[in-house]
Amino acid sequence: MKTMMKLMVMPALAIALGAPAFAGQKVVLEGSTTVLPIAQRAAEDFMKLHKDADISVRGGGSGVGIASILDGACDIADSSRAIQPEEVAEGKKRGKDIKPFVVAMDGIAPVVHPSNPVKGLTKEQIKNIYTGKFSNWSEVGGPDLKIVVISRDSSSGTFEAFNELVLNKEKVRADAIMQASNQAVGSTVSRTRGAIGYVGLGYLNASIKALSVNGVMPSKATVLNHKYPVSRPLYMYTNGKPAGTAKQFLDFLKSKAGQKIVEAEGFVGLK
Repeated sequence: MKTMMKLMVMPALAIALGAPAFAGQKVVLEGSTTVLPIAQRAAEDFMKLHKDADISVRGGGSGVGIASILDGACDIADSSRAIQPEEVAEGKKRGKDIKPFVVAMDGIAPVVHPSNPVKGLTKEQIKNIYTGKFSNWSEVGGPDLKIVVISRDSSSGTFEAFNELVLNKEKVRADAIMQASNQAVGSTVSRTRGAIGYVGLGYLNASIKALSVNGVMPSKATVLNHKYPVSRPLYMYTNGKPAGTAKQFLDFLKSKAGQKIVEAEGFVGLK
């Protein structure tokens, strides 16, 4: 009887103390390479706090993450774009009820090789570069140098946001070099003197040079005050209302501690 009473008291005590009742569940996150560093760091810190938690994080792109949650292959889909109406409809056909959670804000920054003297472009100039109307840096006040266009692939939420916010959904030029991640874009631009690419704020570093857009530099401050024209929310999606470890993880990420992680990774926190 004493043993049974202990078994009954311990869960109640754990709940009273705020201990995670479901932290033993395995949770799989998959999707956006923009959200990836936030998800990875948050998972590491969450598992340090909850030793029995098991959280796995994979990249692949926003489209991959959303397809994965529709297939039931992950618990949380990371996405740097809003889910599309056709994806919601497909989910309903499969009996899925996809729920969105905004976990951070981000700006998409155009980047060039550090040796490029150009300091900024207008949205129209960027659009003309990416759609093939401009092919030389001299056409936008730079040196007589061929522009090498670097873009994200079509499964990328960053590509879709850039395509909507900057290109007005026009087709990217045929000779653009498509890359699978923010890191790959940054790395290629850093090695290519005439290159231009675009990355999330968290991927800016000394090896590449960010340009202003319409006279506004991409930064946490300009994203928060809505002055930077190429900004977007970052999402995590679940199938139905999250519960157990998945809910605890999302609650942690949206907490003060979780938003410090967002800021530490170079993105813009919600609080």
